[in-house]
Amino acid sequence: MNTAVRHVPGQPGAPRPVRLAVVSAGLSVPSSTRLLADRLAAATRGRLAAAGHEVEVRVVELRDLAGDIANNLVTGFPSAALEEAVETVTGADGLIAVTPVFSASYSGLFKSFFDLIDNTALTGKPVLAAATGGTARHSLALEHALRPLFAYLRAIVVPTAVYAASEDWGGTGDALTDTLPTRIERAAGELAELIGGRRGAPAPEADAEAVVPFERQLAALRPE
Repeated sequence: MNTAVRHVPGQPGAPRPVRLAVVSAGLSVPSSTRLLADRLAAATRGRLAAAGHEVEVRVVELRDLAGDIANNLVTGFPSAALEEAVETVTGADGLIAVTPVFSASYSGLFKSFFDLIDNTALTGKPVLAAATGGTARHSLALEHALRPLFAYLRAIVVPTAVYAASEDWGGTGDALTDTLPTRIERAAGELAELIGGRRGAPAPEADAEAVVPFERQLAALRPE
């Protein structure tokens, strides 16, 4: 698991840095999946830094954890590295998840990792879903596979999902669609806005009157 940290000067006593987790399921080294993950992370980090947030980015490379994931599925016991990776994802303020597309869906390694995460651990967490593939024909995997997966995990998926086909790298992309850099920036802005909004929301105050006794609720329903 690689770690990249961006420090933005802050005042003493400032809140902890925004934790941004990045999951990359690329299989080769280097991989277009990791490249897309890095670009999305850099764009999101830039948006958050511009809004005054200190940002800590942690990247989870599933390729390095493939054996640990398989062993955990069989034995039910995670290795220390896998446990750390899961904690990185569940403890983050926001998540970028990128997978290669095989047979019109996410990779088995990607799905196996998220199968190990409790289905309530990502509740309310902002997620940017992205994928790579050899042809643009696989782009709908984002909508019929990744988005339902994170909806099941009760995460909040940003409106713009980013797919990068082979022709998107170093070119202008399909003339009828936005270019890859444009989509990256739009998705990063949506994720940063969600994360920033959650960070800026005031914490609920403890209030004894917050829970209305059942008897009082019934009394309010009775006609006077």
